[in-house]
Amino acid sequence: MNAQINGSTRHRQEPATPLAARNLSAGYAAPIVQGVEIDLAAGTLTALIGPNGSGKSTILKSLCGRLRPLAGTVIVEGAELASLRERDLARTLAVHDTSRPSPELLTCRDVVEAGRFPHTGRFGSLTHADRDAVQEALALCHIEDISERDFATLSDGQRQRALIARAICQEPRVLILDEPTSYLDVSSQLEILQMLRRLARTRGICIIASLHELALAQKAADHVIAVARGGIAFQGSAREAFTQEHMANLYGIDPSSFNPAFGSFEMERPRGNARVFIVAGGGSGVEDMRELQRRDVPFAAGVLHRGDIDWSLARALAVQVIDTPAFEPIEERAIIDAKAVLEGCRALIWSLEDTGAINRRNRDLLEHAKARNLPVYASATEFFNGQEPYGHAPTF
Repeated sequence: MNAQINGSTRHRQEPATPLAARNLSAGYAAPIVQGVEIDLAAGTLTALIGPNGSGKSTILKSLCGRLRPLAGTVIVEGAELASLRERDLARTLAVHDTSRPSPELLTCRDVVEAGRFPHTGRFGSLTHADRDAVQEALALCHIEDISERDFATLSDGQRQRALIARAICQEPRVLILDEPTSYLDVSSQLEILQMLRRLARTRGICIIASLHELALAQKAADHVIAVARGGIAFQGSAREAFTQEHMANLYGIDPSSFNPAFGSFEMERPRGNARVFIVAGGGSGVEDMRELQRRDVPFAAGVLHRGDIDWSLARALAVQVIDTPAFEPIEERAIIDAKAVLEGCRALIWSLEDTGAINRRNRDLLEHAKARNLPVYASATEFFNGQEPYGHAPTF
């Protein structure tokens, strides 16, 4: 039953998910996002991604009740958000936003203890159970050793952990975080996301966080919601979401510039005809391809097996890629095509460390280069340094 409610009557929904949105429109004078449909499961971490200004923070503010929806409904643990009293909501849902509080004369422990407010009595006194909850949150966030320090003296990473510990103290079923990795260095970003993953898994908390670090979102999130052009562009698992097509539509970029294998965007490929041919595989050519791209040297790559890590990168950076089916010996067609491309190049870079049964035919390209007196280099660095090329085909 999904009938509308009137006044303050609480309408119970099917308790399928801890947090849901139905046809949600949110904004201020006018809608920023419309028609938002969300169903988030317990024990999962959801990443909210999208360009700046797309409405990620607006959605999160509406989900936690800080911004009244212009239309639609937010459902928390089976109850409509608008029907919940503030204290009841705080026992179910905790929020970590982008503000950087600087409370004076408060220790880290004091800040964390504030999370117990929804569970305390009239005078806000902490019981033994409350203090146990605080201590557990400090331990979970690895900040026991700084618990008595002045909060204002903590680093950004320590503050983020303290504020997340405060949220944990609320013992919420739902945790909403707006850019929890902002202002943090890489090690702190990793630590925060690993901690959130652990909380979702071990405590069954439903967590949704807006993130700009796509590579981290791809690794950490169970579910991804992409926001663009006034609504939800797409949502699904990380595997489903982080595709070249989705990223191109979301950020308005060339599809080939997103590398799903690395979860990152690549710089624009060099323009022009291939001047260098690189033979690689199994990740051996990653640094050489990046160096050629940084020096703005157009290059071709092959023969690469589809799905290989070098194949993924070459598709983003090389002007031509000659490939062959995965897990099969290199096809004759691919060798013929590669030799034709090699004819127009000035040098060959041999990045392979070894050859085996399925890529042995790449050695034909070495022989082809040698027959035409093309220089063969062991790396892009040697190519740019003008070092002596191989005097003969490398032997293994």
